[in-house]
Amino acid sequence: MLTARRRVVATAAAVLSGSLLLASCGGSDSGSSDGKTLKLWHYEGPDSAMGAAWNEAIKEFEAKHPGVKVKFEEKGFEQIQKTAPMVLNSSDAPDIMEYNKGNATAGLLSKQGLLTDLTDEVTKRGWDKKLSAGVKTTSQYDTNGVMGSGKWYGVPNYAEYTMVFYNKDLFKKYGIAEPKTFDDLTAAMDTFVSKGITPLANSGAEYMAQQYLYQLALSKADRSWVDSYELYKGKTDFHDAAWTYGATTFADWVKKGYIGKTSSGTKAEDAGVAFIQGKNPILFSGSWWYGRFKTENKFDWGTMLWPGSNLTLGSGGNLWVVPKGAKNKDLAYDFIDITMSPKIQNLLGNKGGVPVAADPNAITDPQSKTLIANFNTLSQRDGLAFYPDWPVPGFYDTLVSETQKLITGSEQPDAYLSALQKAYDQGAPKQ
Repeated sequence: MLTARRRVVATAAAVLSGSLLLASCGGSDSGSSDGKTLKLWHYEGPDSAMGAAWNEAIKEFEAKHPGVKVKFEEKGFEQIQKTAPMVLNSSDAPDIMEYNKGNATAGLLSKQGLLTDLTDEVTKRGWDKKLSAGVKTTSQYDTNGVMGSGKWYGVPNYAEYTMVFYNKDLFKKYGIAEPKTFDDLTAAMDTFVSKGITPLANSGAEYMAQQYLYQLALSKADRSWVDSYELYKGKTDFHDAAWTYGATTFADWVKKGYIGKTSSGTKAEDAGVAFIQGKNPILFSGSWWYGRFKTENKFDWGTMLWPGSNLTLGSGGNLWVVPKGAKNKDLAYDFIDITMSPKIQNLLGNKGGVPVAADPNAITDPQSKTLIANFNTLSQRDGLAFYPDWPVPGFYDTLVSETQKLITGSEQPDAYLSALQKAYDQGAPKQ
């Protein structure tokens, strides 16, 4: 969603020049550094919209900071997810890094004192004015590490949401109408199965499988349900109607052949490649795939919001965070500022990302316009429901292992939901 008006360029320039003076003098919270290197970590592929935009931001940063070099290290999502607490507690911490948002990740690190409080920089540089309420939710954390209020520990410069990607050429080849409703979608999957084709690209060893199941639950849920689960504003019962529908329908889809049993051990990359190669006609995942699909898909393809649901997975994008032990904090703030600039925001939008502060008239790519329009639709109906692994630390691993059991058939939905309830209750704050 284009959530804010463009900032006045003169104001941005004044803020930037002021921060440059601070950087050259060594800011008050900079640690020991010569101010000549910005150590940057992120896990976006070079063909993704974010990867392309941030590569341009690096060039822009170095042009505006003569003599300063960006030392970029590409990390894997899983790598950062598992090692961040240890690395950020060491002398190897970067100056700025991309990190996953939510209670179990950025919230946990903020609670542990591993992240820099960015509140003053956010207000001084006007980043808060560029973000909508739904996007801001994942930037702020209270003293318990719960998102939605408190201090700013991260800044997203894009937003994201999930959608149905589908191969129009395969639908046409088998005489299947492009789906408009949930019944259309399941009817299309039945036809593909009858032709010997597994309809859904899936990865059981990573996030994709749990997101299919969560989306099914969301189709029977409302905002208060999401707030109870994600923000602890009520009691979460994993045996309620929504969760029960999600788990039983997911297990049924495996039995029907919509989801391959062999996908229990596959990674998200495997699922994405299978879709790109035309092996599976449908993939449900996030806007982070959009730029890559634009580059690599050799067939006609389209997207749609999950039919029959007002809610879908989504939020502000992953966060720029500044480790507490970063040695070049002022340079890190300058880099964030550049990624929020109109030039980088417009580029991100045209490359297939969902910018938070672009000029709508500068987005010229037709597919990108559709991507952003669908996000606007979601935002207007308060449809961003975050992600299933966010509420409690370690829940991602629980969801992966338990959902794998549903795929292999080694666990039934009732036992699956009980396992989730136990892990959730152990990690959630006591109410």
